[in-house]
Parts: sequence; structure tokens; C-alpha cells
Amino acid sequence: MDTIISSSPEQTFALGAAWAHELGPEWLLGFSGDLGVGKTKLIQGFCHGWGVSSRVASPTYSLVHAYASDRGRIHHLDLYRLEGEEALWGAGCVDYLAGDAEGCVLVEWIDRWLGTFPTLPLPTRPIRKPFRWVSLTAPSETERKIQFEDFGH
Repeated sequence: MDTIISSSPEQTFALGAAWAHELGPEWLLGFSGDLGVGKTKLIQGFCHGWGVSSRVASPTYSLVHAYASDRGRIHHLDLYRLEGEEALWGAGCVDYLAGDAEGCVLVEWIDRWLGTFPTLPLPTRPIRKPFRWVSLTAPSETERKIQFEDFGH
């Protein structure tokens, strides 16, 4: 697992933009971390690096936002309000999460999905895209510890 320390929202944004240049449209990125730790800022940077020109905000109440650019589509999900497999199926999120959607998929609160399969080790859970697990924590008011690991690439 790799670790990066970000000292500002601008650094977090820049990391997201760098990842957009590194990863292709076949990827699913799952973000976990407490409220306000920088998940959306990292995703905003990713979308910017991907070439998305529209405003990027967390889809907490709509569950999914889709963005388009010359590089392809991005599907941005927020699972904060969903708990359990039934809620995920009922909200129509499973196709995105399993990797059936075309384009890059960015998921805030990915642990809501992965937590429905607690007995399976992370790399074998039902995701059919290359997957980057991203965990954000706040060791201090200004620092963000961003840990990530890739599976299935």
C-alpha cells in the first residue's frame, strides 16, 4: 500500500489530477474516509485531470453524477446514505460497482459496498474492473494521509 501526505486541498486536488493521467477509463476507484477528509476534493482533481469542464460535486442525494470529456465518461457515486446489499441493488448502483458501466467509476464511501461482502478478501470481491482502493485520514487539521492500493490491473 502506498502512502502520500497532502498538506493542502490544492495538493489533494493535484494528486487526483495526476491519477487521471495515470489511469485509463477501465478503472474503478473506491474512496473511504470520514466526512470532510478530502474524498470529493481528490475526485474533483481527478475529473479536472480527465478533462471534465463542468462543476464536480458529491452526489450524496442523487447517488450518481455522470461527466463526459474527450477521454470518455466518468461515473461518480456516493454511497453514504446506502447501507446493505438490498439498498445498493435498489438504488441501481450495482452495475457501476461491479464494473459493468462504460468509463471510469469513482465511488465515495466504497466501504458501504465492500462491507456487504465481509468474508471475502478485498481483491476477490465482485469488482470486474481494475480497482484502486483509496483510504483518506486526517492526522492533523491541515494534513491528509492518502493510502492507496491497486488490484486486478
